[in-house]
Amino acid sequence: MSPSVTGSQDMIPNGPVCLHPRTGLAGQGRVKPRRRERVTGMEYIHLGRSGLSVSRLCLGTMNFGPLTPAAEAEAIMDHAHEIGINFFDTANRYGGVQSPPGALAQHDQAHPGWTEEIIGDWFASGGGRRERTVLATKLYGAMGDWPNEGKLSALNIRRACDESLRRLRTDHIDLYQMHHIDRDTPWDEIWQAMEVLVAQGKILYVGSSNFAGWHIAQANDTAAARGFFGLVSEQSIYNLLTREIELEVLPAAIEYGVGVIPWSPLEGGLLGGVLKKEREGRRRQAGRAAGTLQRHREQIEAYEALCDDLGEQPAHVALAWLLHQEGVTGPIIGPRTEEQLDDAQHAITVQLGEDVLKRLDDLFPGYQPAPEHYAW
Repeated sequence: MSPSVTGSQDMIPNGPVCLHPRTGLAGQGRVKPRRRERVTGMEYIHLGRSGLSVSRLCLGTMNFGPLTPAAEAEAIMDHAHEIGINFFDTANRYGGVQSPPGALAQHDQAHPGWTEEIIGDWFASGGGRRERTVLATKLYGAMGDWPNEGKLSALNIRRACDESLRRLRTDHIDLYQMHHIDRDTPWDEIWQAMEVLVAQGKILYVGSSNFAGWHIAQANDTAAARGFFGLVSEQSIYNLLTREIELEVLPAAIEYGVGVIPWSPLEGGLLGGVLKKEREGRRRQAGRAAGTLQRHREQIEAYEALCDDLGEQPAHVALAWLLHQEGVTGPIIGPRTEEQLDDAQHAITVQLGEDVLKRLDDLFPGYQPAPEHYAW
């Protein structure tokens, strides 16, 4: 994929939407998305094969509530709009005492749904905030201890959507994402429930998160057989250190026109200049992150040296690398301050030449698509 665009232009697909290889239905198949630059300096891309334009940085809100107070969260969301970010991601479970995962938040108000409530209050303050936002939220995790308060039964999909709409204080969700595969619920049941929500105007598009490649294929084949649009996005962990999705998830997503939204683009901060921060006494890893750092210390040392040679911050290079990968819509960033948000925006302007991309691949070897990676 070519470096990030810095001029103002549209990139048009190479050809028409492909017919599905088995059902013959339009809307599935490999499509090169269009991109465009706006005066804000933000770059936009179509979400998968859809016509929906989203910013190439997605604002993650998982910190809102337990780690980022409501007033600061609202200021971050306002500033996101100011710099051109229109794509916001949340989930019905965010806001609990272990949101984000692994960060135990000691806060009396912490409860699942708190993050959506903060976003809903911000929408309710007006000023076109809802209208300017492509809103993505997720369901799957249990919201209570009673049966059917989690996963993807038709009953929970209906209830979870209504509860998210109430907390978000809006009449529709732009992208409704399944946070995990549900191996106990058949796809016909899931799609029937999603079709009802689309018909009711409560959701517009459906996405997935943490799916395997064959889950994407199965989901979209079943949707196509029903005449339904199916998945338009997949959230997966993807970064220079964690590249397993290149085996099957990324190829499946590209083939089915599903935009990939990487989460943990900095591998928990390990790709954000962690060694320099350690030397300066600004950050010290603990627990699992410390073990990961020890295993990859030589790679990360070489990576930070390469970034110094480029005159760029490691976090900017890590985000820019993702923006250069085919099939990637844009990474989720989780700033805790406006300054961190401004800092992340710089990645949009970073252009990585083929020589730099090769050096990064040499430092952090990736995967060929299956089966070539392990066979022929």
